[in-house]
Amino acid sequence: MQRIAYLIERLALGVLMIGGIGMMMSMFLGVADIVGTQVLRIPVPGPRELTESTMVLIVFGALAYAQIRRAHIRVEIAYLRAGPKMRAVMDVVADIAAIIFFSLLLWQAYLEAQYSLQIGEATVGLIRFPLWPARFTLVAGTGLMILRLLVDLVLDLRRIRTGAPLPEFNDGIAVDIAGSARDA
Repeated sequence: MQRIAYLIERLALGVLMIGGIGMMMSMFLGVADIVGTQVLRIPVPGPRELTESTMVLIVFGALAYAQIRRAHIRVEIAYLRAGPKMRAVMDVVADIAAIIFFSLLLWQAYLEAQYSLQIGEATVGLIRFPLWPARFTLVAGTGLMILRLLVDLVLDLRRIRTGAPLPEFNDGIAVDIAGSARDA
């Protein structure tokens, strides 16, 4: 289980980095377009189309990494008052609900990506960007999220049995309260 979790963490970090590069490209192209349009009176073609495509990478690339760090938003009013076993039960319920939701999303995203590739779907504008890479990025990001949720489900089920607290993060590395590396 540790190797699978490590592999998923490395993949998620890689996709997160690629999403960061995409965000920087969108930012620089957007700034160039604003400066070009407002100062030089020469618009830069394609910033909207590139931003549309990279937004999927930015959002769905970060999902799995946020799940690894358990950084998704949750209502903690009851969670923080519960003991370790009850927190693990709540996490299992959340894991199962998320697995169902993201599985449905993966199914529809895959069908949409296939169709997009089949028809050669592209953006409308001066520069035509193909949309199928963004659609398959959605599929990959969602699949990675489901894999991480399955790992978390196994870990949370173990936490119910053992009563262990949720590992904390220190400088990007999962550690338990005592400070030892995650061994699950």
